[in-house]
Amino acid sequence: MHFDALGITKKRTKLGTLEIMVVAVASLLLFSTGSALPQDAFAYTANDPAVPYHCFIDQNGDGAITAADEVEDEEGNMALVPCEVSPGDNAWMMTAAALVLVMTPAGLAMFYGGLARQKNAVNTIHMVFITTGVIAVQWVLWGYSLAFGPDATGQGFIGDFSWVGLQNVLHDVPSNAYYGINSDGGRNAIPHQTYMVFQMMFAIITPALIVASLAERMKFSAFIIFIVIWATFVYDFAAHWTWQITATDNYGRTPGYCGFGWGGCLGALDFAGGTVIHITSGWSGLVIALMLGRRLGYGKMPMEPHNVSLVVLGAALLWFGWFGFNAGSAAAAATNATSAFVATQIATGMAAVTWALVSWGHTGRPSTVGAASGAVAGLVAITPASGFVSPMSAIVIGIAAGIGCYYAVTFKNRRKWDDALDTWAIHGIGGLIGALLTGTFAEQRFTPWGDNGLAFGNPAQLYENAVGAFAALAWAMGITAIIIKVMDVVWPGGIRVTPKEEEIGLDLAQHGERAYVTG
Repeated sequence: MHFDALGITKKRTKLGTLEIMVVAVASLLLFSTGSALPQDAFAYTANDPAVPYHCFIDQNGDGAITAADEVEDEEGNMALVPCEVSPGDNAWMMTAAALVLVMTPAGLAMFYGGLARQKNAVNTIHMVFITTGVIAVQWVLWGYSLAFGPDATGQGFIGDFSWVGLQNVLHDVPSNAYYGINSDGGRNAIPHQTYMVFQMMFAIITPALIVASLAERMKFSAFIIFIVIWATFVYDFAAHWTWQITATDNYGRTPGYCGFGWGGCLGALDFAGGTVIHITSGWSGLVIALMLGRRLGYGKMPMEPHNVSLVVLGAALLWFGWFGFNAGSAAAAATNATSAFVATQIATGMAAVTWALVSWGHTGRPSTVGAASGAVAGLVAITPASGFVSPMSAIVIGIAAGIGCYYAVTFKNRRKWDDALDTWAIHGIGGLIGALLTGTFAEQRFTPWGDNGLAFGNPAQLYENAVGAFAALAWAMGITAIIIKVMDVVWPGGIRVTPKEEEIGLDLAQHGERAYVTG
């Protein structure tokens, strides 16, 4: 009986191995068969709801989408031929998206965590970190559709819900609007979902920047709800009117539609988010700081950064990730990605040096935190200009950012505005400086879909950029004030922590954790 059982066991083992081999061979044959099919034959037909939003080949040159002859579905509909995807552009854009992601849970979290007091370091880091998850979900569910989807009214103000839950946003076919515009005027195709996930990283970092203004005094639970509402009613609107592009006539819904959000139709230039990201977050941050009120002991006790090493590490990670932020905004591995990369490095280095020198001359000591803050100010200011300006213009922008943002900090301190970690001074003012200087120093030779600025014979560009920047500023401040006011009324006990919790520190009061445990 023992040996028979073993024999049965061995036999079953052999059969199991044979079955695995059969499955493997069958899979290989299936893969080989699939590989032998025409590579341009995809299972999308003219009846698919996603087709109007994506790029398919016009084989006859008559403007009509044509079908491949090789494949048809069960109902006899011929499969359409998608536009070609560029592997190089796609690889660069996914890399750029990863670089931008690093900026939030690593760079910004460390930068703000180091600037905070020790008893609030965990809370500050957690607010930044959790934003990465919360806004990723918001973006998928409705944010991307509102920001980049078909225009809802035909006025270029906000998108509709055509792409809610990423329905009609394909992973294997380029968008017919967002598939990359290179510096030579041609198009390099990336899948629609690649563009979507790249833009997701921008949506994530923007509300995370506001943490600096409300640090050390806002309830964590209220913050979670705030960023969802703010991202929907501030960021998504600003992104739509600045960056939205559609196919002809708003995907056939609005005859005569100009093809862009209203800011794009006006001609305002924002290569990578000076207006959409930094102006909205910076000026919203100022509103929140003023409405929440000063921290306990502000101006009476020292509130210096608790860990300068973390500040510098965070700034370095932000600097590193920002190359994806700016150069990735070319939406292709193109020549204006190169010029944006170079301009970013030059302006950032110049701003760091400028801030350090101004601070040294003003206080008599070269501040390490100041140099790191100067670098971030340079990154902010060059963002809208990066794909449009020369290296020498980038130096001027870096100098302007270093001086302007430094004196914005001193002005804020004199006014006793408790913008704890300087969102307004660095991002609000830096973004405004960058937007206006983009309108001054832009050159069409770097990105043909851009334009020349004031310094190159086109004063209208400065006007257009100023309108776009101040419109975003006003919208962000007004909507943020409404959100904070309403939330503070309906939230149990208000959105600010109690004086006792603030005294203990939000790390223990809100999370039951400490940044450093010794012994």
